[in-house]
Amino acid sequence: MSSTLSRAFAAAVLAAAACAAGAAAVVPDDDPPRPIADPHYGDALFHFFQERYFDAVSTLMVSQHFDRVANHADEAEVLRGGMLLSYGLHREAGEIFARLIERSAPRSVQDRAWYHLAKIRYQRGLLVEADEALARVGDRLPPALDDDRRLLAANVAMARGRFADAAQGLEALAQRPSVSAYARYNLGVALVRSGDTERGVALLDELGRQGAADEEQRGLRDKANLALGFAALRDGRAIEAREALSRVRLNGLQSNKALLGFGWAAQAQDDPKLALVPWTELAARDPGDSAVLEARIAVPHAYAQLGNYGASLVRYEEAIGEFTKENAALDESIAAIRAGRLVDGLLALHPDDSMGGFYSLRELPEMPHVAHLAPVLASHEFQEAFKNYRDLLFLGRRLAEWADRLGSFGDMLDTRRAAFTQRLPEVRRRAREGDSGLLALRQRRDALAAELAQAQELADGTAFADTREAGLRERIARVRAALEGAAPGADTDALRERLRLAEGALTWQLAQQHPLRAWEATKGLAATDAALAEAQARDAALALAQRDEPKRLEAFAERIPGLGARIAALQPRVAALAGEQQRAVQGIAVAELQRQQERLAGYLSQARYAVAQLYDRGVRSAESPRAP
Repeated sequence: MSSTLSRAFAAAVLAAAACAAGAAAVVPDDDPPRPIADPHYGDALFHFFQERYFDAVSTLMVSQHFDRVANHADEAEVLRGGMLLSYGLHREAGEIFARLIERSAPRSVQDRAWYHLAKIRYQRGLLVEADEALARVGDRLPPALDDDRRLLAANVAMARGRFADAAQGLEALAQRPSVSAYARYNLGVALVRSGDTERGVALLDELGRQGAADEEQRGLRDKANLALGFAALRDGRAIEAREALSRVRLNGLQSNKALLGFGWAAQAQDDPKLALVPWTELAARDPGDSAVLEARIAVPHAYAQLGNYGASLVRYEEAIGEFTKENAALDESIAAIRAGRLVDGLLALHPDDSMGGFYSLRELPEMPHVAHLAPVLASHEFQEAFKNYRDLLFLGRRLAEWADRLGSFGDMLDTRRAAFTQRLPEVRRRAREGDSGLLALRQRRDALAAELAQAQELADGTAFADTREAGLRERIARVRAALEGAAPGADTDALRERLRLAEGALTWQLAQQHPLRAWEATKGLAATDAALAEAQARDAALALAQRDEPKRLEAFAERIPGLGARIAALQPRVAALAGEQQRAVQGIAVAELQRQQERLAGYLSQARYAVAQLYDRGVRSAESPRAP
């Protein structure tokens, strides 16, 4: 797609995506950002921000079909509408936005939707529909988008010939320092076209004299001076026209038209010698521009006015030869285009495997006369047609991939059937039986619960002794048994006292730890109960799946042949449409070159007629009695 349309699409979709993703930059203050609540919506956004737009819209539509983006219903619809707009489906996008309004979507969402729909419609030349969409935009756009909306409304009005309405809308906008100079340029043009010539000329003159920091501003300054110069030419003000046109750069995009106009301004002052200066420079440039072709017959015309008929005749004959040669070159280019070399070359240079999105032609293919293609490839009509052709090729490849995948889906279903008929019963048997089965685990849990209840009832803490403490109790018991058979004595009595103190300390420690350990044991038992409950739920789910999944698999198996039939029916249709679109793309290019040939034919006729006049003048001069 063209760069302008790409920017419009980017704004449309990014506004919707950022609204859901929490980008406050495009969301009004009363529509606060919020995080992604539905993972499936985040999945669609992931594909979108990776510039995989077809995957993004298809993923999003599947998630919408299964009601997986309920928390982002409005944002998802705006996102889908924006991506459909990028594919030229503005009617479908309009229906989406209308449904958003009917179900009372937030006003900020509605305004963004209608604004971007209006912008795409304007880019596609649907001026009435663009006006209708703009009329639906309210006052809830962010400031930056609101300025763009006003400028868009003025452009639509100018395109429909309502220059007074455009000027009125641009008056306030042009006073803002944040608004680009294009608004002031459009205001100047609108004022001139609406009849307010004095104000329009003053504004264009101001733009034509201002400094320029970059190439974009210099280009706009050239456009302002060019518009100012030709407006002066139409009004018969040749001096003002020359002054304005002299400010246009010699190597800018507007230089050819400026040189041609400068020459005609000199002619209007009856100064053909001065006109020769810009026309001679222009005539030496690339003949792909109609201004250059006109200069090639304007130069000998000026020589004839100066009385230099010999130089005029030579220049006319040179022009005739160049026009004839250029016409033959155009025939070669047209033949190459019809043979498919243009489309094939562009596809080879731009093999990006994507659909829609941000796309522009960046290189020229190998052609007999590649200079003829520059104005063709720069046109919005050609770029849109070629984008549609690439989209059809992309869809054809996707259909082929899907047809191949259907066989894989059949294999997947066979594998799942085998799993449910062979593996699942064994999995469920192992889950219920054996030492690690649910029944054994339940019995072990019940035994542990009984021990816990008994330990809590005794409350002596011994039941919760750890391994070290249990080992100490066993050592105390062994020492006590040994002391019972020992002979009385001072040493024996001391050992019994030490044993009593150790046993008391251990008993006191166990008693102190009893509440905490009892709570931890109860907590662990609760966790065990939860794990057992989850295991039982999964077993129940497996039982349910064992009963219902074969039916679902059969339903999928029935859908696969139907999908295969649909894909088989779509493939020849897409292939036929791709062929038609290729012919349409080539037709656009051929039509442009044929228009160049028509201009050439007109200039060639004028040159030949002028040559005939010069020869006739020479014959009459020779027959004159006063001839030398």
